[in-house]
Amino acid sequence: MSAAGLLAREELQRAREVAEAVARDAGRVLLEGWGTRPAVEFKTDDIDLVTEFDRRSEALIVSRLAAAFPRDTIVGEEGSEVGPGRRRGGGRVWYVDPLDGTTNFSHGFPLFSVSIGLTVDGRAELGVVEAPAVGWSFSGVVGAGARWNGRDISPSSATELKRALVVTGFPYARNPAQDNLAEWAALVAAAQGTRRLGSAALDLCFVACGWLDAYWERMLHPWDLVAGAAIVNAAGGRATELDGTPFDGETGRVLATNGPIHDQMSALLRQVAASSGGAWP
Repeated sequence: MSAAGLLAREELQRAREVAEAVARDAGRVLLEGWGTRPAVEFKTDDIDLVTEFDRRSEALIVSRLAAAFPRDTIVGEEGSEVGPGRRRGGGRVWYVDPLDGTTNFSHGFPLFSVSIGLTVDGRAELGVVEAPAVGWSFSGVVGAGARWNGRDISPSSATELKRALVVTGFPYARNPAQDNLAEWAALVAAAQGTRRLGSAALDLCFVACGWLDAYWERMLHPWDLVAGAAIVNAAGGRATELDGTPFDGETGRVLATNGPIHDQMSALLRQVAASSGGAWP
């Protein structure tokens, strides 16, 4: 590796350490509200929730990252954007989901997380995901490996979709054309098992750990996906667009697998898309 490459890798490792510490502290903020059935507000409809803990977590994360990396752009789900601004395909951009799985959180269900991801020139390079209610910490840097609670992780070795446990999510928009039910039905028939857990960031981490074999979803946002996609790729799996092209968090689509079943998953999703109009919205 060149001297410039080594320096960049060292910078990412430092960024990882900072983000891990920030995510732990944000997780403690969330634990103050977990199990209390906190008051909720609705963003655009009667599904998409926000609580005071989303906002408090985001404020902490953004302030800490901005202090540590003043030249970077930071974009948060709850409206924060500081730094030089998002530059499509250029610079360093942090994507922050201060509470991924707000519906789970608001009901006291423990699968929710803090998600902090970094893109460099448009590529997802670093991810940190903290699940405070269950005591799980995930992180990864592409090219330098991924960890769960300090242990190295890697995806499963499943080679057949029919032996795979897969997971997905469903969009908040109540639009039948966007409801993911066609893909769900196809995977119920093709895979060994299907799940819906409610936190995209954790779904991706579970693929990285080998606990699940594949995850797909669409109509999300970069703060939902960048951290987990980086962790999957760092662990040795594959996170791409649904059609297998390179991952781009701005599209809101992702297919993440252990690797060996990636092409099988992508082919099946393409078939479903073709039967319903030929493209993913």
